Amino acid sequence: MRIVSLLPSLTEIVAALGRQKQLVGRSHECNFPPEVTALPVCTEPKFDSGGESGVIDQRLKDILREGLSVYRVDVEQLARLEPDIILTQDHCEVCAASMKDVQHAAEASCNEDVEIVSVSPDDLSSAVEAIRIVGRAIGAEEESAELIERMKGDLEGIQEKTISLSAPEVLCIEWLDPLMVAGNWMPELVQIAGGIPVATAAGSCSRALDWDKVRRLNPDIITVSPCGYGIANTLSEEIALTGRPRWHELKAVQNHQVYIMNGDDYFNRPGPRLVDSARILAEIIHPSRFCTSPAENGKWINLYTHHFHRNVQRQG
Repeated sequence: MRIVSLLPSLTEIVAALGRQKQLVGRSHECNFPPEVTALPVCTEPKFDSGGESGVIDQRLKDILREGLSVYRVDVEQLARLEPDIILTQDHCEVCAASMKDVQHAAEASCNEDVEIVSVSPDDLSSAVEAIRIVGRAIGAEEESAELIERMKGDLEGIQEKTISLSAPEVLCIEWLDPLMVAGNWMPELVQIAGGIPVATAAGSCSRALDWDKVRRLNPDIITVSPCGYGIANTLSEEIALTGRPRWHELKAVQNHQVYIMNGDDYFNRPGPRLVDSARILAEIIHPSRFCTSPAENGKWINLYTHHFHRNVQRQG
């Protein structure tokens, strides 16, 4: 079986199900496991993805306003790869190539027997169901059932440690300019980790958030994991958040409870690593019950601690 995956989370699922060797092509964003980066790339953005979040947001809006798709599917590459199955999504036109574009590309380049398998994860249960769908499509039903059971067991284990603890209010920010609150599976992950998600609900889309509302909510903890951003990218734009009016008056800021998380690897991809996502949140929300990760592992950092160490290094 020859598989082309056009979504990072689906590539991770295929690998977790033991079918990585059957992957013959990937999207431009698929990078885990690291070995998949050697595969031919089948998509590319139609916009310059560099620059600050506000600039990227405007470029995306300009494209969508014209009724255009955001990503291009490489028809010639697909023809060369001759896939039996193409894995894609129909959840978000900003996240990956649209279902319509994938269908058109397949019709133009692939054998008529090619199967297009699409998922639409918008909460934790549908993210888990995507594993079952992919497993069924690639002949790994038993492996998918085992993976799902392991994930459920791990998530239940995290929740068991937090269920009797006091739950702080947690605001999860998914974009810096404009400011956006994380929706979809994030509220459920916060709850599993022992927190109360604010300004959002499970299954809801990530949406713009008014800064005055943030000040009124005044959450106990703020996490920041912009879509597609690692920690270094977020830190390079932190002024878009920390420079907002009366930032230092927020409870989370005063109590040093602002955290930068690796959104690209752990929070923007609804795949097997959602267990790691829940564990990261648990480490942040209830550090007394969970062993915290060292900052150098690239999962999360405390913004205050980061600034403190940086100032010490400068003074030294």
